[in-house]
Amino acid sequence: MKTGTIKTAITILMITCLGSAFAQDHQHMNMPASAGSPALKAICVLYATQGNSVSGTVTFTKVAEGVKVVADLSGLTPGKHGFHIHEFGDCSSPDGTSAGGHFNPSGSPHGAPMDMSRHAGDMGNIEAGADGKAHVEYVDAHISLEGPNSILGRSVIVHAKEDDMKTQPTGNAGPRIACGVIGVSKAQ
Repeated sequence: MKTGTIKTAITILMITCLGSAFAQDHQHMNMPASAGSPALKAICVLYATQGNSVSGTVTFTKVAEGVKVVADLSGLTPGKHGFHIHEFGDCSSPDGTSAGGHFNPSGSPHGAPMDMSRHAGDMGNIEAGADGKAHVEYVDAHISLEGPNSILGRSVIVHAKEDDMKTQPTGNAGPRIACGVIGVSKAQ
């Protein structure tokens, strides 16, 4: 065998091995590092953006029909507030804009949480009572804790105003008043 042929064969073998290793690593990108199996539950702790006083938690639990979303917030003004999953898990800017736009892997128009065609991150509104507290609970079939619609590592944003469910691409929900990053929950 000629030296050039041996070098070509070795190069092809190395590329094949690296490609296989990358593919295996890519399959496990949304899994907890230590568990070795897909996440069953995630949590988002919300913190107020500059000048606001909103706080709370949102949990995401894998169920047969999709992902069960449970949110409990406080420090809101009474009424409805837009409530979305945004594309980046980055709440470093004082106004929450570092979280990017709505999570929308399918390129769909903005809509209501129960619409068939909508951003994966469109969770609609959360309504606060006179005491500034809000609770919402529903099952979302558009999001996941693994795969292309995985919400892990993304963020939840709460807005100052009501999402009108129609204005493109944001629902005209106003400034971002709370932000939190979605991570794998310890309690699986």
